[in-house]
Amino acid sequence: MSAVTIMPDSYFEADIERLTQLVANMFSRVVQHNDRLPLGHQQKPTRFHSRAPPNITINDYLQRVSKYASLEPACLLLLLIYVDRICERNPSFTISSLTVHRFIITAATIACKTLCDAYCTNLHYAKVGGVSMQELNSLEVEILRMMGWHLVATQEQLEQYYFTLVRQDPLLILQSEFMAAAAASTGGAARLALAGIPLPSAK
Repeated sequence: MSAVTIMPDSYFEADIERLTQLVANMFSRVVQHNDRLPLGHQQKPTRFHSRAPPNITINDYLQRVSKYASLEPACLLLLLIYVDRICERNPSFTISSLTVHRFIITAATIACKTLCDAYCTNLHYAKVGGVSMQELNSLEVEILRMMGWHLVATQEQLEQYYFTLVRQDPLLILQSEFMAAAAASTGGAARLALAGIPLPSAK
């Protein structure tokens, strides 16, 4: 039986590789769902479409982007917020195996520029993502248009997306929820006290 991993309550403190995998897993679930849609429900080709799915998994691709573009935790979460915003404004747009990679590198570029005081050039992001700078420039303009330039997110929105990612994984639990569950169990409070772990305050 696999052990459950405790995740910090703050996404700022989350291990970046694990958070990247959680975001990639969400993208993978969306892609699997959309790739099964009947042909009549699939969108017409867009700037984001490739001729065939790239020969790299979503997780490996996002891990590469996260590492070499130095994505901060908030930037990773903002990728998912961008998906929801674009799909809300553009119902015909879908994240599929043909669009997800270009979407990720473009959304990551915009997220870094939106949230970070220092960020890389489009040439660097293009090299990381395996596209030309001219293509990235065009894709960036397209996403901005599709989102209506609604680029920022509140702290509460970022936290909510983080909590959802953690709670959807059966092998992860938020630290506060773990401590509350342990304290509520038989003898849990005593064991936590003996271990020197403070109990979460009741609110």
